Amino acid sequence: MNRVGITGMGVVSPVGTGREAFWSSLVNGRSGIKPITLFDASSFPVRIGGEVRNIGWKAIAEEFIQAENVQDRKVLLGLAAAQEAIADSGLSDLALGAALLHVGVGLEAIRLEDLALCVSGNADAANTSFLGNLNGRQFQTPLDTMCNLLGDRYGFSAGRYTNGSACAAGAQAIGEAWQMLREGYADAALAGATDSMLNPLGLGGFSLLRVLSDENETPHRACRPFDASRKGTVLGEGAAFVMLEVLERAWERGVRVYAEVIGYGSSLDAFSVSDPDDAGRGAVASMRQAIRSARLRHEDVDCVNAHGTGTVKNDVIETAAIKETLGPYAHHIPVHSVKSMTGHMIAASGAVEAVAAALTIQRRRVPPTINLVKADDLCDLDYVTDGARDFSGDVVLSNSFGFGGQNATLIFRRSG
Repeated sequence: MNRVGITGMGVVSPVGTGREAFWSSLVNGRSGIKPITLFDASSFPVRIGGEVRNIGWKAIAEEFIQAENVQDRKVLLGLAAAQEAIADSGLSDLALGAALLHVGVGLEAIRLEDLALCVSGNADAANTSFLGNLNGRQFQTPLDTMCNLLGDRYGFSAGRYTNGSACAAGAQAIGEAWQMLREGYADAALAGATDSMLNPLGLGGFSLLRVLSDENETPHRACRPFDASRKGTVLGEGAAFVMLEVLERAWERGVRVYAEVIGYGSSLDAFSVSDPDDAGRGAVASMRQAIRSARLRHEDVDCVNAHGTGTVKNDVIETAAIKETLGPYAHHIPVHSVKSMTGHMIAASGAVEAVAAALTIQRRRVPPTINLVKADDLCDLDYVTDGARDFSGDVVLSNSFGFGGQNATLIFRRSG
């Protein structure tokens, strides 16, 4: 089996564009949650979110000419993160042509104004730059659009894959790519995810599920995972990609390795359309599988990058699942959630948090869970709260638990 490490990273997020800006915001506890400006949210009960700002759209358009008319925001966010990861890795176009590509994405984007025009019979006025079809008119962007754009630009002849498994998609994309490199299908893979639910359909749908915090007057405090007063999560948007490379080849190239990927687990609760299994069985199965695949003991885990959404149910179930998986040892390691700052980026969350986990190892600091003042009585682990914490450990476990009980866990280790 090959050993696999991360040699390139790219991220766009509500707290910063580029891995350095992203990391600086995390360790300094800066929230990216603010009033929504992407559309008029004044009639919604929830009017806050984690928007990505200050993207160099022109550079993306110059690199990916075919993306000029794509109006699905998550595609453009993903291309920006992928560009950074590729440049950071230093791999040539020739090497990328022989590599794998795994992309995690959220739901297909539909512009309500275009759909309304089509349904009303005024199809000629609809924006036809959208792909998909209704009465002969194009209005929807297929999920594999970003994968095709990257594939057309760089080749990726070892395989191109699109994963739409909700909040677990980013972690699963990285985990599946890691497994294929470990088994020798290729020497390198670009893997990650992108998503933006900050649109009327996304915000409206999640509001109806009653999982969002409606604290519109104090957006920076609205997401507080594990806190006794938490009221729900906050939607965010973003993207992150990592370049995975067989370590033997990375060492031959003499490049920096941020961290080694050593474990991956995935499971499905098969419990409810939206809620996780009350007993956390799927979450436990995912973590245990990841630990087994990494050939670790549970006491080898030095830190948990929690899914930590800030919803009443999820935080309690995840805490219980961590304790079930790690036993009494769970109380002796730091646990944190970056969603307190970024919001929940749905499909992109697992990939963005994978970057955070790798940087935690490389930079030897654990970002805080901001806004956590008084923990829920059922959330009794060692949550990092008062600023970033120095970290001397080697292994970080990162959880991504999605709607419908789709679970994924990644494990990273200091490279050496």
